[in-house]
Amino acid sequence: MSTEAENIKLTAKDFVTDQEVRWCPGCGDYSILKQVQTVLPELGLKREEIVFISGIGCSSRFPYYMETYGMHSIHGRATAIASGLKATRPELSVWIVTGDGDSLSIGGNHLIHLLRRNFDVNILLFNNEIYGLTKGQYSPTSPKGAVTKSTPVGSVDHPFNPLALALGADSSFVARAMDRDPLHLRDMIKRTHAHQGTSLLEVYQNCNVFNDGAFEVFTEKATKKLNTIFVTHGKPLLFADNTKAIVLDGFAPKIMDANAISANEIWMHDETDRVKANILARFFDHPEKADALPRVFGVLYCEQRPTYEQALVSQIQQAIEKNGKGNLDKLLRGRNTWTVE
Repeated sequence: MSTEAENIKLTAKDFVTDQEVRWCPGCGDYSILKQVQTVLPELGLKREEIVFISGIGCSSRFPYYMETYGMHSIHGRATAIASGLKATRPELSVWIVTGDGDSLSIGGNHLIHLLRRNFDVNILLFNNEIYGLTKGQYSPTSPKGAVTKSTPVGSVDHPFNPLALALGADSSFVARAMDRDPLHLRDMIKRTHAHQGTSLLEVYQNCNVFNDGAFEVFTEKATKKLNTIFVTHGKPLLFADNTKAIVLDGFAPKIMDANAISANEIWMHDETDRVKANILARFFDHPEKADALPRVFGVLYCEQRPTYEQALVSQIQQAIEKNGKGNLDKLLRGRNTWTVE
C-alpha cells in the first residue's frame, strides 16, 4: 500500500462490504453494525489492523459485513481463536462478536478463561435472551418463565446475569449498552476499544421475530427514564430526570427522592471499585416490581492490569536472553525419563 493510500482518512462507508446483510428486517443487529462502522474510522486504525472473529449465531454473521480481516469460526470458540491470534499478533485490534447463546452456553468455559487471562481483545456480547438463528429456543439469559419453542409452558431455568458472571471471572472491563440508544452505544464501543485488556460490552439487542420487546421497558421513551440509570465515573447515581437517587445503606442500595436528601448522601460512581461494581451488576430486579432498582448502563468496572500477551512476550524474551533460542526437540523430550524393564 502506498504512503498516499495509507494517509487517506477512512469513513464509515469504507468498513461496509459488498455482502448482502442477511438479518431479519428490524433486527437490533443492524443498529450495532452501524455504530461499529461509524466508530472505527475515529480510532485511527487501518482496516488491515482490525480483525473481527465470531462464533455461531445471528450476531456471528458480523465479520461478513465488516471490510476488515475476520473469521466466522466455531460455535462458542471465537474466544479461543481470538486468544491465539492476539498471542501471535499482539499489534492487531481484535474484536469478538458473540451472542448470549454462543458465549454463555457452549462457549461459557472459554469466555470465563479469556476474561481472567486478560488478553487485550474487545468482546461485543449481543444479548437478545433467545436463540434466534435456530428459531426461538430459550437461551442462558432467557428470564424464568419465558415461553419459547423449547419451553412451551415457561422456562424453569434461573438465567445468567452476564455482567455479574464477567465480574466473577475477574474481567478488567465490564459495560452495558443497548441497540436503541446509538449515541451511548458509540461511546461504549470507544471505551471498549480504549481499554488495555479484555473488554466485555453487553449490548441489549432486540430480536423482533422470536423475542420482540424483551427490553422494551428499558428502551421506550415512556418507561426508559424510570427503569434505567446511566452511570459515569465521578458522577452521582441519578435517574428519572434526576428526581430519583441511589444511596447505599451499608451495602444495600436504596432508591430515594433526590430532592429530599443532601448531595453527599448520593452514591457517586467509581468505576474502579470492584465491590460496588458487583452491587451495580445485581441491579437485576424484574422491572414490574414496585421497588425494582433501575437497570445499569455504562461502564460498571474498569481496571488496568498487565495483559496476557504482554506477560507472554516478556516471558519468552527473558527465556531467550537467559538460555538462547532453545532446543525444541529437547523440550519435547521433557525432563523426566523412565526405564521400563
